[in-house]
Amino acid sequence: MGASEIVGHEGLHARVEEAIARASRALLDLQCPAGYWQGLVEAAGNLEAEYVFANRLLGRQRPEQDRRMAERLLALQEDDGGWSLAPGQPSHLSTSIEAYLALKLTGLRSSEPALGRARDLVLSRGGLAGAGMFTRFWLACFGQFPWSGVPRVPVEMILLPTWTPLNVYRLASWTRATLVPFALLMVHRPEARVPAEADVRELWLREPTPEDLSFARSPSLVSWRNVFLALDRSIALLGRVPWRPLRRRAVARAIEWVLRHENGAGQWAGAQSATIQSVLALHAIGFAIDHPAIVRGVQGLEDLLAQQGDQLVFQPFVAPTCDTVNAVRALLDAGLDPGDAALARAGEWLVERQIVRPGDWAVHNHELDPGGWAAEPANDWYPSVDVSALAVSVLQMLPVASSRAGRRALAHGLDWTLGMQSRDGGWAAFDTDNESRFLDAVPFPDLEGVTDPPSADTTGRVLTVAAEHGFGLGLGRVRRGAEFLRRTQHADGSWTGRWGVNGLHGTWLALAGLVAAGEDLRASCIQRALAWLAERQNADGGWGESVASYEDDRQRGRGDSTPSQTAWALMGLLAAAGPEHPAVQRGVGYLVREQDAAGRWTDGAFTTTAIPRRTYVRSALSALHFPLRALGQYRSRAESA
Repeated sequence: MGASEIVGHEGLHARVEEAIARASRALLDLQCPAGYWQGLVEAAGNLEAEYVFANRLLGRQRPEQDRRMAERLLALQEDDGGWSLAPGQPSHLSTSIEAYLALKLTGLRSSEPALGRARDLVLSRGGLAGAGMFTRFWLACFGQFPWSGVPRVPVEMILLPTWTPLNVYRLASWTRATLVPFALLMVHRPEARVPAEADVRELWLREPTPEDLSFARSPSLVSWRNVFLALDRSIALLGRVPWRPLRRRAVARAIEWVLRHENGAGQWAGAQSATIQSVLALHAIGFAIDHPAIVRGVQGLEDLLAQQGDQLVFQPFVAPTCDTVNAVRALLDAGLDPGDAALARAGEWLVERQIVRPGDWAVHNHELDPGGWAAEPANDWYPSVDVSALAVSVLQMLPVASSRAGRRALAHGLDWTLGMQSRDGGWAAFDTDNESRFLDAVPFPDLEGVTDPPSADTTGRVLTVAAEHGFGLGLGRVRRGAEFLRRTQHADGSWTGRWGVNGLHGTWLALAGLVAAGEDLRASCIQRALAWLAERQNADGGWGESVASYEDDRQRGRGDSTPSQTAWALMGLLAAAGPEHPAVQRGVGYLVREQDAAGRWTDGAFTTTAIPRRTYVRSALSALHFPLRALGQYRSRAESA
């Protein structure tokens, strides 16, 4: 190494030290007194719209919240007049329709320029006839869409045995938690009167015909899409028959299911969508507004409201456990003493949040003892494999690990996490073997991602944690997980990211997992992934990828640089190539250069994936803990080298 290179490395090292110190202070300052971290979570504008809808259907008068929701929606409106699923993306028709209706319900007149631009956008995209499944439901509740055009979800599905292909436990946890109450809503349809000035039927291109209310068939004579469309028509015809021998029993079972799945925070699955549907279903079925389940549910919705600057945001969920394990991991990687009081408090808080009762996952994995953690508060029904793996990873390094409670938490947590492996060798987020691929052919827009198959990013994370506990390729579970990753790698060397956007997230965690498990660094799968990451680096030294990559493979790993995605790429390269890789040096330089004086980074992109092609979010803390973690790993590996 020449003298100039040595000076350059020493200069970068000093800047990294300063960046780590500033970011660590910034992250520690955000810790709550109880020991956890919780950042703001943002999603598309349909959430604010649906808050307005829910209040109307529950008969709640909230004029101040209406005004704040309208302000938020107007702030999110795109230049073309619509509302998108993520910043910088084309406007999304269903989201734009919901925003338009909500703004009119809050008092905006059709003559307002913002509504004029929105109306032009919606009409240019086909009008209300192009609305998705849930948007049609909201419109129908307000008399703006025929109920006959809303896809039928028969409540009788709750009676199907667990071995049948269409039972609710073959659906992903997020789909299941939404569709069971939705099925109740289709039995007892909620309706609210709309004042004449809030009518949105000007968004029809013409008087709707049966063709306008139906969804396009597949050109193939035989396809799952056409099967589901035929099933929907059959259910509609059966609905006209007055004799329904199973209806009363199914409604009772569904009510019991919904009541049982309300969590301790007054939410369902910890999510806005499932909570709104469940509260409305109970109210529509006849539960009084002051019934304890509805009171808790309404409070659960209010708890999702958060202030961001001068705007009121309706969050899709809050994830204090997820934020906490990521923050602790970043601070440990940054070199903070594991015995530090802040980390000790976080460890004790995490141990107390471990779930020790079976959830929905136990239906198909009933022999496994509980022991996971959920991302959201009090969400015992749906622990997350990702969050649990990270919790096990950080707890073993904290003082609480030496206590009796800590040892028990680690043992049960590791056992549960490893035990959630699916038959194909991979790990999914919430269930095992939840991959009935034919269900993904459901033809109704806005109902994407109805199953929870194993993913590369979750599998890679579990393999990393298994290696931290001494389990390598000699263990059958680890070996099958590595085989899953080799099998699911794309030809270009990347992996799809299920829980982060997209190839950058999947490739980081898959690479890190394979290397930790003991994969030969010269292996083709490793070298192709490294080449892919290096080739996708931007001229400024960073990496970026937009949500458009889920629609277009050519955009995988391409986009404006963001701090969190740059950190993912760096951690993948560091795991398999080390700190001297030229792309690592440039990436570290990008992070150091982009940090502000307060020790933070600005990330305006949506980099977290809730449901591909449907729901993306921005987690405020991601732009802090991921870069800090990457810089900490770089410093540690550079010093070792």
